[in-house]
Amino acid sequence: MDKSLILNLIKLHYKFKTDSDFAKFLDISPQMLANWKTRNTIDYDLIYTKCVDIDANWLLTGKGDMIRPEYNSIIARESKSLNSENNIPLVNVNAIGGFGNNAFSIDSKDVKEYYVIPKFKNKRVDFMIEVEGDSMYDKYSPGDIVACTIIKESSFLQWYKVHVIATREQGIIIKRLEPGETSDYLTMISDNQRYRPFTVPKSEITGIALVVGMIRLE
Repeated sequence: MDKSLILNLIKLHYKFKTDSDFAKFLDISPQMLANWKTRNTIDYDLIYTKCVDIDANWLLTGKGDMIRPEYNSIIARESKSLNSENNIPLVNVNAIGGFGNNAFSIDSKDVKEYYVIPKFKNKRVDFMIEVEGDSMYDKYSPGDIVACTIIKESSFLQWYKVHVIATREQGIIIKRLEPGETSDYLTMISDNQRYRPFTVPKSEITGIALVVGMIRLE
């Protein structure tokens, strides 16, 4: 299990912008936090004591919900209040960088509009975003809207399908996914042949969603 990814997701959940801020919250030095990541280890007792809403099973295995059920119910109620009719939110691209976090919720100020789309009814769409750039042309053009289903576990990735990937350094990327040269990387592939494939470390990825539909306006 990639403990560096676990730590990064916890940092994202608590909205710390830097490792130094996260280390201060944990009452450890930034160097100790860096050592945890380098050695792929975690002080579980410390994390569980400091991060009271983190689920113990998720912390140990990386599987299941990140947030304890009693805290998840609060998040679910808040999310439902934003979208009481189960409409699909079209959101600002810059607002979804943390959607890999199980505690992720969309703030009403980041929603451009809610839509009811009958053909998406059975696809479990979590959000929609607008395509920017031409790297996925002619599959998708700038201005197209893609419907996304958040993937909670890496075992559900569908190779060579189009995904929306949230990264810390490059922001939101829309690409086809293939395995990297090692298990620590994923390969990003564009449909537009002018863009060469490239790899991204899994530790840089904060969320992945599968594209399950598209809307194009002429």
